[in-house]
Amino acid sequence: MENAREDGPGLFFLTQRNIQMKETGKIIVLVGIIIVFIGIITWLWGDKFKWLGKLPGDIRIERDNFSFYAPITTMVIISIVLSGLLYLIGKFLK
Repeated sequence: MENAREDGPGLFFLTQRNIQMKETGKIIVLVGIIIVFIGIITWLWGDKFKWLGKLPGDIRIERDNFSFYAPITTMVIISIVLSGLLYLIGKFLK
């Protein structure tokens, strides 16, 4: 540790690491807020989204002892919506 204090670059590295950790913390808090927001929406208006997961293109195979479900179309739609939201958030934060 004493070598890091004597050397300029070592101290710079520790400062840069602290800055990166603060940014990581902000991102984690933002993701948590988004998850809570999605949870509240689902809790309050979950019955309005029953069509989600039953779209054309969602694969559902059910047998006696086997079931397989791949919501391909639903995931594409969710991906497009989230990409748009993150784009707008990034645009407004800069």
